[in-house]
Amino acid sequence: MARFTLPRDIYHGKGALEALKTFKGKKAMICVGGGSMKKFGFLDKAVAYLKEAGMAVEIFDGIEPDPSVETVMRGADAMLKFKPDWIVAIGGGSPIDAAKAMWIKYEYPQCTFEDMCKIFGIPELRKKAKFCAVSSTSGTATEVTAFSIITDYSKGIKYPIADFEITPDVAIVDPELAETMPQKLVAHTGMDAMTHAVEAYVSTANCDYTDPLAIHAIEMIMNTLVKSYNGDMAARDAMHNAQCLAGMAFSNALLGIVHSMAHKTGAAFADYGAHIIHGAANAMYLPKVIAFNAKDPTAKKRYGVIVDYMGIADKKASDDEKVKALIAYLRKMNDDLKIPHCIKNYGADSYPTDNGFVPENVFLERLHDIAVNAIADACTGSNPRQPSVEEMEKLLKCCYYDTEVDF
Repeated sequence: MARFTLPRDIYHGKGALEALKTFKGKKAMICVGGGSMKKFGFLDKAVAYLKEAGMAVEIFDGIEPDPSVETVMRGADAMLKFKPDWIVAIGGGSPIDAAKAMWIKYEYPQCTFEDMCKIFGIPELRKKAKFCAVSSTSGTATEVTAFSIITDYSKGIKYPIADFEITPDVAIVDPELAETMPQKLVAHTGMDAMTHAVEAYVSTANCDYTDPLAIHAIEMIMNTLVKSYNGDMAARDAMHNAQCLAGMAFSNALLGIVHSMAHKTGAAFADYGAHIIHGAANAMYLPKVIAFNAKDPTAKKRYGVIVDYMGIADKKASDDEKVKALIAYLRKMNDDLKIPHCIKNYGADSYPTDNGFVPENVFLERLHDIAVNAIADACTGSNPRQPSVEEMEKLLKCCYYDTEVDF
């Protein structure tokens, strides 16, 4: 028996944020990140709508990118004091992910972070509060998913929390919020969405309910992401829907080792000032993982189906040729979005970032531990080809140096 779970309500389209004024409750806590939602007026609108619904409102702000365990605990303490019956998370993936974890701790104060990380082991929520997620970026789709990613910086590891209990009750997908994204964020979140859709389609947990969502998301992303990156706001609006469809697919079909590797490399070099942004990591690793997974006959055939829908190779071509076409297409998309092809170039002169650079010697020193952690990641189990530690090390090296996957 399989399960397919989505939010009870998804409000979408321009002006969807107004749905907040229809909520019923006494107190709402808004969880938000940096200043962009305030700068562009969306936070004030959210507060006004909730007050119009008759609620007292408190704000927990300053949630950092890739939120920490410590931030989660502080937010949960604030909730325990305020006692909201609605938690409204607004912004990108980080504040929404953090708020999901805060919600668990709010409902079960005795629950530790280690308890939260037990896959599909969270007790029943909604005893104290319901949850609404309002997405401002077009990639994570955490507004519709059963996942949250929290970083333990003491270990340099991102941990996925996975349970249908943390699927939001309400998702608001208002493209007006996404229109404020800076260009580089459009690129990174967009490739995160593409990775979600591709991994969901080849996941061992795919089904008839998730496949149409994944395929349509891929088609929409290929037609809109680069245009959105180049400032086409109609394409930006369409991308906001596409990433949500990809989220619906992967929340139920699960993911694969692109995400396992991204989770375990993202903060692994933080002590060197090198932080690999999640969407950029996915973009760099996806072509390599496709080459690795295509050694599995079922995965190869499903990649071929993706290519047929994308129309980027002759339908009479062999599946091997179609896999090559898909890899080439994704690498070209990375070029168009100005995302590098490997870790070695991330943060280097060819791709300057504010997130540091991963030195080769440090990468090699930590390679084995990263490989072990990636295999233990929650996303690995549904990957179509299960790597050994040795194979994961080889794959990570390919992702560092941009070399061919031939194993």
